[in-house]
Amino acid sequence: MGKNILIVESKNDKYFFQAIINKLNLDIEVAPPIRISDQDYLEMNGLDHKKLKDALSNLRANIQKGEIEKVGIIIDIDNYQQKTRITFVNECIQEVFPNSELISEVNRFINLNITDSSDDSLNVKLACYFTNIDGQGDLETVLKAIKYKESIHADCLEVWRNCLTSNEKVIKDKDFDKFWVNIYVRFDTCSNNDKKQAGSKCSMSNFDYIMKNKVEIWDLDHPKLDNFKYFLELFS
Repeated sequence: MGKNILIVESKNDKYFFQAIINKLNLDIEVAPPIRISDQDYLEMNGLDHKKLKDALSNLRANIQKGEIEKVGIIIDIDNYQQKTRITFVNECIQEVFPNSELISEVNRFINLNITDSSDDSLNVKLACYFTNIDGQGDLETVLKAIKYKESIHADCLEVWRNCLTSNEKVIKDKDFDKFWVNIYVRFDTCSNNDKKQAGSKCSMSNFDYIMKNKVEIWDLDHPKLDNFKYFLELFS
C-alpha cells in the first residue's frame, strides 16, 4: 500500500496539522517525496501556481513507482471564494497530470490520470482542503478562534484597532489575526520561566516548540476544527 502525502503551505501549518494528527491518533503516514528538515512533509513557503505545480511535479516520480496512494493539498483560503481556490488547484493539477478529473468540492477525492513505468494505470487519489474559519482566513484565523487560555493582552488589541479606525487607519483582518496570535503566545500564555527565553519559547517564529511543548494553549477539540478533521480522516 502506498503512502499518503500532504502538501502544505508553510512550516507553521505543518506543525499545527501534525499536532492534530497526533491527537486523533490516526493511522496516517505523512511523508513527502523530498525531506524538509526532519519532518515528513512537502512544504511550500508562500503560494503561487509555480510552487504548487513544482510540489505536484515532485510527487510524480514517486507516484509512478507506486509509492503514493493518496495526495492531500492544504492551502489557506485567505479572502478568496472557495470556487476560486478550487479553480487554482485544478489549474495546477492539469498542468502536471493532464486529463485528470477536476476537483468540484473540498473533502472529496478525484482520480489522478497517471500510469506507471509499464504504462499500467495507477489508482492514485487526490483531495484538497482550504484552511479557514467560516469561509475566510488562514492558520492564524484558526488559532485565534480556538485559543484555550485567557487572552486579556491579545483581546485588548481590539481597543487599539478601534483607535486606528477612528483615525482613518485600517489594518487588514489577516494582519490583525497574526498580531493577535503573536501577542497571545508572547504575553497571555508565556510562563514566567519561559519569559527568560521568550524568543525561543514564546514566539510564533518558533511555532514548532509551542506545538510540541505548549499545545494546550489551543483547544484542539473545538468544533471549528471538525471539518478539517474530517478531511484528515479521509487518509486513515
